Parts: sequence; C-alpha cells; structure tokens
Amino acid sequence: MQNAFILRKKISFRFCITLSSLMLLTQRVTSLSLDICEGKVEVATVGIRSRSSLFEYLHKALPYFSYLLFFPALLGGPLCSFQRFEAHVQGSSSLCGCCFWGLIWRGLQILGLECLKVVLRGVVSAGAGLTNCQQLECVYVLWSTAGLFKVAYYAQWILDDCLLHAAGFGSESGQSTDEEGYVPDVDIWTLETSHRVSLFTRKWNQSTARWLRRLVFQQSREWPRVQTFAFSAWWHGLHPGQVFGFLCWAVMVEADHLIHAFASSSIRSWPMRLLYRALSWAYTQLLVAYILLAVEGRSLSSLWSLCNSYSSAFPVVYCILLFLLMKRKHKVE
Repeated sequence: MQNAFILRKKISFRFCITLSSLMLLTQRVTSLSLDICEGKVEVATVGIRSRSSLFEYLHKALPYFSYLLFFPALLGGPLCSFQRFEAHVQGSSSLCGCCFWGLIWRGLQILGLECLKVVLRGVVSAGAGLTNCQQLECVYVLWSTAGLFKVAYYAQWILDDCLLHAAGFGSESGQSTDEEGYVPDVDIWTLETSHRVSLFTRKWNQSTARWLRRLVFQQSREWPRVQTFAFSAWWHGLHPGQVFGFLCWAVMVEADHLIHAFASSSIRSWPMRLLYRALSWAYTQLLVAYILLAVEGRSLSSLWSLCNSYSSAFPVVYCILLFLLMKRKHKVE
C-alpha cells in the first residue's frame, strides 16, 4: 500500500484501510489458533443448555473477541500475542514518563524519515526510471527507488508503533523481546548495516516474519523456506511482481546460507574478512533493493522493466553461486 502513495497511484484510502485491517486480523486469528493448539492458551468449554450458560459462554469468549478486534492493532503495529494482550489488560494501565519521552523520540524519527522521503522522492522523480535507464545507471535507479520504499516503510512502522505505545502496549512495560514479549517491526540500524540477506529477512517487519516462521516454516516438512515465501506472496495478494519477488527472495536466502557458510570456512585473514563483509553488505543491499522493486511494482509491466534492466545481474549471480555450491555440497556428501 505504501507504493500507491509514493508513486501517487489513484487508490481508495478506504480500500487500503480495509485491506490492511483484514491482513492484520488474519495474523491475530492464526496466532491465537496456534496458541490454543500448542496449549499456551486454555479455552474453557461451556455447554449451552440455558440462557445463563449462554451468557457465561459469551463472558468467557469476550477476551478473545477483544483481542481479535483490538482497535489500535487493526490499524497497524507489531503483532501482539494473546498472552501479552491479556497481561496488559489485567495489569496496571498507568503510563510512566518514559512512555511520553519514547513517543517524543519516535515522533522525531518519523519527522526525520519524512524529510528524507521528500528528498528521495525528488531524486527518484528526476531520474530516468527503470524503463529509460542505461547500463550502470539502472543500479543507481534501483538503489534510490528502493531507498524511497524503505524509508516509507520505516516511517509507517514507527507510526504504527507509536499508536500501540500510546495504548500502553509499547516496549517500556519492562517486557523483553522474547517470543511472547514486545517485538518491534523495524530495527533500522540492523537492516541498513546487514551484510546477509537471511538476517535482513528476519529483521524486516520482524513480528510478521516471526508469525510466518511459526505458521508455515515450522509446520512444513519439505521446502519450508519456499512454502513460507509462497504463502507470503499469497497473503500479500498474488500480483505478478509479488509472486516473482517473494520466490526470488526465497532463493536468495537459500543462496545466502550456502555462500556465507563457504566464505566463513574459506576466508581466514582479517583484512580479507573485512573486505568480504563490505562487499557482501553492498551486494545484500542491492539484492534487497531488487526484491523490493519487484514486490512493490506488482504489475507485469513493472516486473518486465525490472527484469530487462542491468540490475537483474545481481540475483542471477547468486543463483549461479547457489547452483555451484549445492553441486559441491552433494559431491562432499
């Protein structure tokens, strides 16, 4: 939805809110279902034989409906588990002063990101675009356009976090960022300094990444990574660019594991390790930029322009390395 505003496409604001709320609602429904199946949440069964038993049943079901229809979470923000939601509701609702300063800090972050977004939008608008770029200019267009998308996502995630923060579900409650605790969607420093595609994947929209891992990856016996990214493409809408982008993302993560495992066992000297880290950082950011443009472009025409650009060399190189390293791995085994 961010790209619709960035590229100034005509789209209904009401449709965006409805679609986003439905996607977030499916997260909480499946998360609660998994909690019940795993025994983390107990569901008391009541036989409905009279009006009083019906009222008792509705009374026991009220916390679950409250969790599913929690209004701030329907507008955005990190996925909150039912246990954490229930603990916050039953606990103290008083907000300390650090919550106020936390909101101020997030507001300053949003202001800075919005200013940066204006600058990047000007750079992208003045550029040639993927359809008209030539040779290495396509790399510059790729990087700058993806930077605009990332800044828009960062600002939106921090804004969503502010909303949950104001509702008393922020990180200042003293809970750790464990499986049931507060998990922020964005860690800008880690994302922008990551030299591994797999690490970027775990930290990008972190609560959703954990949800996908729990819902699909841990339940799949064969090709769990491909199934996870395929489900993510289906969940996001199955546009041509999204299908290609998410499947490409799965292949890049698979290649990332093999490439870095091979590099860690082969590169010994620290100068070479430092050089490798710098090169892998730049390459990771370019791969992520390529995937972002594929996913956000959505349409077949945008995908065709991206695939015909010089930027396609980056995922192709990773695919070749994946093939060679898998072949080497089978020979060793």
